[in-house]
Amino acid sequence: MIEAASFGARLGVAFERFGHLCVGVDPHPYLLAEWNLPDTAAGARDFGLRVVSAAAGTAGIVKPQVAFFERYGSAGLVALEEIMAAAREAGLLVIADAKRGDIGSTVAAYGEAWLTPGAPLEADAMTVNAFQGVGSLAEPIALAASAGKGLFVLAATSNPEAIAPQTAVIGRGPLAGRSVAASIVDEVRRNNANWVGDDGLGPFGVVIGATVHLGDYGITAADLVGTPILAPGFGHQGAGYEVIDGVYGAASPGAVISSSRAILAAGPTGVRAAIETEANALARVFAA
Repeated sequence: MIEAASFGARLGVAFERFGHLCVGVDPHPYLLAEWNLPDTAAGARDFGLRVVSAAAGTAGIVKPQVAFFERYGSAGLVALEEIMAAAREAGLLVIADAKRGDIGSTVAAYGEAWLTPGAPLEADAMTVNAFQGVGSLAEPIALAASAGKGLFVLAATSNPEAIAPQTAVIGRGPLAGRSVAASIVDEVRRNNANWVGDDGLGPFGVVIGATVHLGDYGITAADLVGTPILAPGFGHQGAGYEVIDGVYGAASPGAVISSSRAILAAGPTGVRAAIETEANALARVFAA
């Protein structure tokens, strides 16, 4: 278990010990078939536990995609609880990729489900959606700060359908003239101001895909320094590790580099070696 008071500090420890790789735990139906596992909650459980076992000691972070477990109903959530508990017991940081977002007591309940210490679905951090504004996330932000947890707010994602809404320019209010994505970065950075860890990372991060060009969103790498970045888009989605410095620049030391299908396609007998290969490749990139 990585012991530290804040999520930003624990993330820094994970980077130092194991590097920046985050292994996705995504039991796609086709992957379950390739792993000779049934497309059931039991199959997803076995898949996830095998990935956790393979990642422990080589990677520092795993990211279960919640949707792949929810599709099995309550049995899938029980499987997810077991997988996340096993991951945290093995010393891995767990980012629940839940992408929750709402207002008031509803979003507060989402935060309680994933960020409360001792909760059945306890994770170290979760992904959240700020469509209703970063201010709508006040309750999860407060809970995360008090419980030593983290949040990653969607900002500039890898899917092409997101370009129009995320690059749209705000027409009124204190953030007028900034793009939607840039305004999210600004507000997340502001929320981090009082919670920066010893390594300079706050507990609140943003999701910035590896396939985006920051300038198109009105964001610079300097805007992201000190803000953890969950960086999808590698491997199966097309980006190679060689783009990390070009996309994230001075903010690269805070980047959580997510890879799932490119690793998981190695199958149950090859997944550990695949994780080691990806972790070593990333270590060379960050050492350059």
